[in-house]
Amino acid sequence: MDKPIMAKATAVWLVDNTTLTFKQVADFCGLHELEVQGIADGDVAAGVKGFDPITNNQLTQENIDKAEADPMVKLKLKFNPSAVGEEKRRGPRYTPLSKRQDRPASILWLVKFHPELTDGQVSKLVGTTKPTIQAIRERTHWNIANIQPIDPVALGLCKQSELDAAVQKAAAKKAAEGASMSDDERRKLLSTEQSLGMEADPKIPTAISGLETFTLGGADDEEEEKEAALPDADSFFNLPDSDEDEADED
Repeated sequence: MDKPIMAKATAVWLVDNTTLTFKQVADFCGLHELEVQGIADGDVAAGVKGFDPITNNQLTQENIDKAEADPMVKLKLKFNPSAVGEEKRRGPRYTPLSKRQDRPASILWLVKFHPELTDGQVSKLVGTTKPTIQAIRERTHWNIANIQPIDPVALGLCKQSELDAAVQKAAAKKAAEGASMSDDERRKLLSTEQSLGMEADPKIPTAISGLETFTLGGADDEEEEKEAALPDADSFFNLPDSDEDEADED
């Protein structure tokens, strides 16, 4: 936060006690320039008591003097008591209430398609706790039967760049450990940009593996053998000789 506390009361004091421009006051207090002009005209903040930013350690007199001398100089907040204790906290990111029900689906997707990611990385990506991740990994989650894996990027729980960065970090760690990886694992460890730039790698479906040495050369021979085994059409109409017929008559 870079705005003073009691911004409107501070603006009232600056308008009444300095020759700063409306824009300078508006930029410092987070107000619109016309709103500051309304304060000067008495149309806005009527009855509001001015809040002295100098005695309250939010501005220095030197900064005000420089800004009064040069309209291009901006006021700088010296100290903001409302920001005390608001340092960046470590832990899972905040997830909006409307999207919290989607977290188990995204966790299952990450666990299934990127098992190399640590629980800490998954926690930072989708904003969840390690016990929840562990329960989904071990399929002991109370609702595991109804959870379907969904890409967290599609759900809006994280950005594609964040997911790619986590995957690349996992890949570097795995490579440093010297662990062997299959082709499918290497593809998973690539970022989206890299995988889209790769040429297609034709693969034989596993259902017909072992047929890569199959040739069609033997099919013609088999067909010829079958045709040779079939009886000739004339053989069905072979009639006995006339001599044999006469012998039968005798």
